[in-house]
Amino acid sequence: MQIKKADYLLTAVKPSQYPEAVLPAVTFCGRSNVGKSSLINTLLNRRNLARTSAQPGKTRTINFYDIDHAWYLVDLPGYGFAKVAKSERENWRFMIDQFLHGYKGPTLFLQLVDIRHEPSELDKQMWSWLMAANVPTLLVATKADKISRGARDKHLTVISKALGAKKSEIIPFSSVNRDGREVLLGRIEEYLLALQDNNNDENNPEQPQTVAEDVLNDEV
Repeated sequence: MQIKKADYLLTAVKPSQYPEAVLPAVTFCGRSNVGKSSLINTLLNRRNLARTSAQPGKTRTINFYDIDHAWYLVDLPGYGFAKVAKSERENWRFMIDQFLHGYKGPTLFLQLVDIRHEPSELDKQMWSWLMAANVPTLLVATKADKISRGARDKHLTVISKALGAKKSEIIPFSSVNRDGREVLLGRIEEYLLALQDNNNDENNPEQPQTVAEDVLNDEV
């Protein structure tokens, strides 16, 4: 998959601010310090499109990026960062919940977890919601360069058991050496091509968008 043009489009905090054009979305979610911005920049081959910060939890909005005028990359606020006021965490929870309810286009969710650590309770809750909602989902293990290749299988096994996910389906990714970039781009391309095929077969394809209650608790 080749990305020819990637541009920041807009920032939203509520559905009325989402883009007017309803395009397929590839939506990234994960803990505040999981390396989401670095992954997005590596994936899009852009150095500073998604801003990284030394202060996890700084992203407090939903950011939309226009990719080749064909799909949106959506960056959801990171969850689970404790060093903010409870009111801020509640605002984030509400914002994410609104997106899950309110975005009208088909969405592929990418949940990011840190390959070095067992998934947190919030990671488990988010993954459980995605499974219950029956939405297309990929599981990406970031910071793969931080462990040796020999130790990778052991870490992927820990993640697989904690989330009840197939180990073979977890995509290790490194923003440092770009390991996993082509694999992830290929999986995204498969999803978008499948949508095109469905559009050719049906006039109005729909995707279920059921949301489980309280999956993002007051720690988000």
